[in-house]
Amino acid sequence: MASHRKSRSTGTRVAGIRTPALATAALTSVALLSQTANAAPSDDRPSLEEVEKKVDDLYRQAGSATEKYNAAKEKTSKQRKKVDTLLDDVAKRTQKLNDARTELGSFASAQYRTGASVPETATLLLADSPQDYFDQNQLMNRLTGRQKTAVDDYVTQQSETMKKRQEATAGLDTLTDSQNDLKTAKSTVQKKLATARELLSELTAEEKARLAAIEKKKQKEAARKAAELAKQQAAEEAERKRQEEAAQQQGSGSSSGSSESSAPGSSNGTQAQKALAFAQAQIGKPYVWGATGPGSYDCSGLTQAAWKAAGVTLPRTTYDQVNAGTTVSVSQAQPGDLVFFYDDISHVGLYVGDGKMVHAPKPGAYVREESIFYDGESSIYSVVRPA
Repeated sequence: MASHRKSRSTGTRVAGIRTPALATAALTSVALLSQTANAAPSDDRPSLEEVEKKVDDLYRQAGSATEKYNAAKEKTSKQRKKVDTLLDDVAKRTQKLNDARTELGSFASAQYRTGASVPETATLLLADSPQDYFDQNQLMNRLTGRQKTAVDDYVTQQSETMKKRQEATAGLDTLTDSQNDLKTAKSTVQKKLATARELLSELTAEEKARLAAIEKKKQKEAARKAAELAKQQAAEEAERKRQEEAAQQQGSGSSSGSSESSAPGSSNGTQAQKALAFAQAQIGKPYVWGATGPGSYDCSGLTQAAWKAAGVTLPRTTYDQVNAGTTVSVSQAQPGDLVFFYDDISHVGLYVGDGKMVHAPKPGAYVREESIFYDGESSIYSVVRPA
């Protein structure tokens, strides 16, 4: 007779032991958790050090793009003035051409009324060269002196007007290219800064605190390097004075004369003091890329304004400012000298002395005084003495 008992779950054997179905599910979960633990972490967020490096790189790239923006802006401004001048010239020459055309038309009308054989006025005025038209119709020898002068004037005005129109057209094309370069540079700066802000916004409070600690450590090291430079410069200055005194005692002024150009009392020193005083007066004002004052500055905008206050005109961009003076070694840096940074020469500050400078650092920061080693000794590109 058939059995009516319910069949028992066979379960699963583990190491020869029969286990219930529920236990099987639990073991499966344990196995999956074990695999997850042994697998690579799913959090692919960059480390704090990577974030710091990425943000610093983005700020430097934004600084480089800012200088390209400054160059494009300056070029666009100059080109716009050139085009405006050309268009004004075209307008004036067009008026002269119309006056010459009117005078020719009056001569043609007068000759028509007298029955003289002359070309139709409309045909004459639409001709590529009225001079050729008159010559082909053998009329030049029948024109009066005043009429010949009118023809010559018309031909000249037509040629000059066409030439200026071509220059204006070419100028407008160049202006369009400059404006496109300006838009591209502006977009690049904005994208770099937006990416940097996004990275910083994703940091936790703890990570921001750690980042601040890293920055403080960098500043401490930069201050130490500045103190070393100040000590070195003081020693070199003392040695220079000792040599001058020795030379004077020997009755020779050659040593004194050779160092006169760099002495604090020289003309260059006076201008440098004025430039430095201006820069220090801007401390606390915000960095704004592309700004040249008076309320905000970018790095090259600050150095340009500072030396302008001293009566010296510097170019707008770091790329050009680096060539606007005499290059000296870091150990020979004097107050007012320009200190340039990075291989792409994308940053500049004004040397104060004792290894420090005044500069407009980066977006979100303010004009401040700090060590020229703020980003490490290797970041210094060169030191240039204007004027």
